[in-house]
Amino acid sequence: MSSVTPLTVLVTGGSGFLGSSVVPGLAAEGHHVISADLREPAPPAASGEPPGAGTATGSVRHVRMDVRDRHTVSRVVAEHRPDVVVHLASVVTPGTDSDRALERAVDVDGTRHVLDACREHGVRRIVVSSSGAAYGYHADNPVPLTEEHPLRGNPEFGYADHKRQVEEMLAAERARTPALEQVVLRIGTILGDRVDNQITRLWQGRFILRIAGHDSPFVLVWDEDVVRVVRAAVSSPVTGVFNVAGEGSVTVPEIAQALGRRTLAVPEPVLRAVLRVGRRLRLTPYGPEQTVFLAHRPVLDASRLATLGVTVIPTREVLARYAASRPVGTAAGRTGRGVDPDRSHSSQG
Repeated sequence: MSSVTPLTVLVTGGSGFLGSSVVPGLAAEGHHVISADLREPAPPAASGEPPGAGTATGSVRHVRMDVRDRHTVSRVVAEHRPDVVVHLASVVTPGTDSDRALERAVDVDGTRHVLDACREHGVRRIVVSSSGAAYGYHADNPVPLTEEHPLRGNPEFGYADHKRQVEEMLAAERARTPALEQVVLRIGTILGDRVDNQITRLWQGRFILRIAGHDSPFVLVWDEDVVRVVRAAVSSPVTGVFNVAGEGSVTVPEIAQALGRRTLAVPEPVLRAVLRVGRRLRLTPYGPEQTVFLAHRPVLDASRLATLGVTVIPTREVLARYAASRPVGTAAGRTGRGVDPDRSHSSQG
């Protein structure tokens, strides 16, 4: 039996990749969880036991909610009166029919609606899943980045731009509503047995793509550790902004070696041209702006996590675990359940 004081916790994006692990994890600690999403949760037999689930001692109730609808968000928060809101709803892996306006409506406008509802209905604390992408993908990023470094999410790259806008909104809300406690989690690249996202798909062919002249360091975090961080953020008295990643980084050549593959170095101008044509023909949702995502990876210093009382495994161990869960040299390995692009969170970091 958990010694944590039971709370009423509303989780947005509760049926997404991260939410489907966070919701049972919070229930396992005895919390009363309202899982809010447009989708119904996956049946347990389809998803398996998610990371951090344990034995549920609290309760879970699923409600239908679209964060793009301000009135619905307000109604759900007013009805359930949560002590804590865990805001996970985000567009991470856009589909071919996605666009910048839709992504902004979910990520930026959706966060505004959730914050407004928290203020209006007296929510005590909000935990928000942000991303290392908020720092932006820049050649002059410090290595490593701490939470004090400026957020420069690239305007040309929607995901990074939206995460920057969300964090600016959160900072303004901290000044406007100091009674609303905030924990903001800037998450690196999540890996795990069930992960299937934009990054892992880059690693599933015979060759792993890299930009010529760039090693593209990645910081990684195991999905079970992310769930533990969110659980701690809900219950801890500590507030603030936290990078979430394992210590250290790994380069694309090191990732390829671990997965039994080779790298394919492509000059950046060539890749930009290919992506430009591919998006014009609707063969891919990714455009030429994606090259900065591959070339200039933000490397996070997550030592502040210790103040939440959580230790996560180092990046190299995350990669080793991920590689061990995939047959060496095969194209796909065990990718698990796919990610719904409109309501999932599986960070790109």
